[in-house]
Amino acid sequence: MLSGDTTLSIHTLYSDHHRWLQGWLRRRLGNTFDAADLAHDTFLRVMVSGRTPESEQSRAHLTQIAKGLVVDLHRRRQLEAAYLDALAQFPSALVPSAEERALVFEDLLQVDAVLHALPVKVREVFLLSQLDGLTYSEIAQRMGISFGAVRKYMLRAAQSLQLLAEK
Repeated sequence: MLSGDTTLSIHTLYSDHHRWLQGWLRRRLGNTFDAADLAHDTFLRVMVSGRTPESEQSRAHLTQIAKGLVVDLHRRRQLEAAYLDALAQFPSALVPSAEERALVFEDLLQVDAVLHALPVKVREVFLLSQLDGLTYSEIAQRMGISFGAVRKYMLRAAQSLQLLAEK
């Protein structure tokens, strides 16, 4: 639960900067509705963290959070477009229901988040193996790393995805 001082600080932060942040996001996104959603999400993240920036750092702090949310939004939309493109290739009799599509898409978002949390080389090794079908030897040669490094990176990716599966 937030203390009275924290609640007051968040209220002040919101009152002083919400309009500015929403305008900044609207200019970046070109969409009033997305800007309003992300401005809301930015302040929600501040509330959840329980930490408010010093007044002279307020806009920089809010901008940093909002930039991350903009990246997440774009990544989510790219993933959704790719998923819908893949579904368009299915014969109509095999297309999943709207509910099934929503569940699968939520799973895809979680996998995407796990993969993006991995170091770049680990993610690249995993994707070369799983999407391109390369062998560990081929990956090692292509990336200029050892066979053992490929095995280690694959294990790390698999462990991260296993943790997701256990949730």
